[in-house]
Amino acid sequence: MALRVMVVDDDPITLSMVKSHLARLEAQPFLFEDSRLASERLASERFDLFIVDARMPHLDGFELTRRIRASRLNAAVPVVMLTASDDGQTMREGFKAGISFFLGKPVSYAKLRGLVEAARGAALKERRKHVRIPFRTAVNCRFGEQRFQAESVNLGGSGMAFAPSGGLGEGQILEMSFSLPGADRPLRLHAKVVRKEPEDAAAVEFVDLPPDERTALKNFFAGLMQSLR
Repeated sequence: MALRVMVVDDDPITLSMVKSHLARLEAQPFLFEDSRLASERLASERFDLFIVDARMPHLDGFELTRRIRASRLNAAVPVVMLTASDDGQTMREGFKAGISFFLGKPVSYAKLRGLVEAARGAALKERRKHVRIPFRTAVNCRFGEQRFQAESVNLGGSGMAFAPSGGLGEGQILEMSFSLPGADRPLRLHAKVVRKEPEDAAAVEFVDLPPDERTALKNFFAGLMQSLR
């Protein structure tokens, strides 16, 4: 699996070195010398790993990391900070901003390989979590005093899409219930609207899944994957 790796450093020599290392690791690098341009991509593209320099003009690595953590698509993605300084203050500031790992300059291929392999495992797990399959079932929705019935369009372990949207807007929390094939009772859970979709559909992410509902979804997808083998 080719990782999408954003690398941000105002030093072209460092960018070239990291690019070379990533090529050996079969990762797809996206290189930026200007951290402002890198920041603009956070809202529209999802990456599997970020490698950012600590000290840069415009947005330094700490501010860029805060923006990564605040983004909808990349908030949970690992961030590696490149730094020539290993003092405690830099590390405290980095962890506070949301840095996952620190990597000293010049960049060691062996150390970078370990971080990339760790990110590869996390990325695979994250991608599986967001997989959606076409799935049709009646969905009972409640938002405050408003109740309506919709039909699911697709389903994943962390969310679904359904239509009609019932007039719900992004960020709203609703109560939902729907049935899975073979289940002895409907699933009952809360979900948050993350975006509106064409033909009056809404995409939602499940919120604080109860253990029984989480297990039911996991078993459903496990059985589905088994049947496709």
